[in-house]
Parts: sequence; C-alpha cells; structure tokens
Amino acid sequence: MIKYIEETVTYLQDKGFENPEIGIILGTGLGQLIDEIDILKEVSYNHIPNFPTATVEFHKGKLIYGILEGKKVVVMQGRFHLYEGYTLQDVTFPVRIMEKLGIKTLLVSNAAGAINLDFKKGELMLIVDHINLQGSSPLAFKGVSLLGERFTDMSAPYNTQINSKFKAIAKSNNIKLHEGVYASVVGPQLETKAEYKMLKIIGADAVGMSTVPEIIVANHLKLKVAAVSVLTDECDPNNLKPVDISEIIAMANKAEPNMITLFKSLIKTI
Repeated sequence: MIKYIEETVTYLQDKGFENPEIGIILGTGLGQLIDEIDILKEVSYNHIPNFPTATVEFHKGKLIYGILEGKKVVVMQGRFHLYEGYTLQDVTFPVRIMEKLGIKTLLVSNAAGAINLDFKKGELMLIVDHINLQGSSPLAFKGVSLLGERFTDMSAPYNTQINSKFKAIAKSNNIKLHEGVYASVVGPQLETKAEYKMLKIIGADAVGMSTVPEIIVANHLKLKVAAVSVLTDECDPNNLKPVDISEIIAMANKAEPNMITLFKSLIKTI
C-alpha cells in the first residue's frame, strides 16, 4: 500500500494538488458545495493511479483541488462503499492520499435514515459517535503499523472543537442540527423492521452505509474529523413503508443549502 500511496500522491502533486489544508468528502446532500469552490484542478477518479472508481449513479467521480473561503481544499466529489464490492482499504485509500497531500482536517457528509424518531427527514444530524457494523476494520491488514499506530484510540473520534463550532453556526443561522450516534452497515439493501428495532436498542440515532471507515482511518492518521448527516427518511419499524431511493435523493437535495451553510461557515474559522 505504501508504494501505491506514493505513486498516487506523486501523480496528484504533478497535477498541481499543492498543500491542501482541509479534505472534504461530499456524500449525498453536499454535492452543490462544488459550485462554491474556486476550482484550480480536477481529476476524474478513473485517471488517478490506484484509485477506485465511483459506481453509484448519484455519486460523481472527481477529485477536486481549489480555494473555499480562503482555504486550500481537496474535495472528493463522490465516495466509495463496501456495497460496491470494494474492500475497506479501497474505501479509505483516498483519505490516506489527502493526508499525504497535506490536509490536517477532514470534513464528511452523508445521507442517513433517522432511527431516533424525534429526528425528522430533511433535518441534519451532527455525528458525535458511531457504531461500526460493517464487519471489519480498515486497519485490519498486514503492515498497517507502518502507516500509523495499529491500536488507534477511538475514545473521541469526532473533534469536539469543530463540533462546537458547527453547533454555534447552526444556532446563528436557525438551522436544526441534532446530535447523535451514527451506525454504519454494509448495505446496499435497506433495513428490516427487526433491524431498525435492533439499531435503536444498541443506541443508534441514524443509520447509513458509509463514513465510519473514513473516520477510523482519519483517526489513525491523527486528523481532526467532523461529520454531518442529512436525514433522508424516518425509520419507524411500527410504521414502515417501502423506500423510494429517488425520494431519499430529493430529501437530501432539499437539505443541501443548510449543509452548505454549515460547511462554508466552518471552513472560514479553521
């Protein structure tokens, strides 16, 4: 993996990706943040050596470098998932690349279903902790200790200072921002009634199919990390209706302006 990382970083540096300060993973619900960036360079994933390729139809596939609120940023426009057939090392490879390029902070967005029924679709949730239900770890491979401490501490995986800033920004902009625990599952199928009941019992406030692997690797690399979910549906096992993916995407798009306000305002302060 070290050889692959070196090849990829060299390629991107040669393309002009110079010393970004902040990495951003644009999941469902934050795609239009691209319009706010002064783009200096962009490269399709399928042109980057050793990079996976986004296969989900509503995820783009570009790595973008530019200026946002006066800061140099490197942005993943589209992410990777276990359910696409990738390994956890594939899914998190871009985080390792962004860190080698120079980022100190990683900001992440995603779409999630609300397990906590006090939370409503269209609202946002600041992730304060997570539950890994993906069956393995992105750190479970030979040689991981050459890239960082094998036994990575996860007592506080989400940066409390950044989270405090997010809460203050939300309050000043009248944005409803819940705080909660995000459970990450493999997917791509959605959950059964019994699974939603289980998730509530074990302490999840929302469920999705991403983010946790990237957060684990970011902590392995000692990056400052924060993540926000767009709540796209309400997962009430006693009143469960078939889910329409197009409705989920529409709900994410509806919440996008608030997500963009949070991220732009935060980046000003970093």
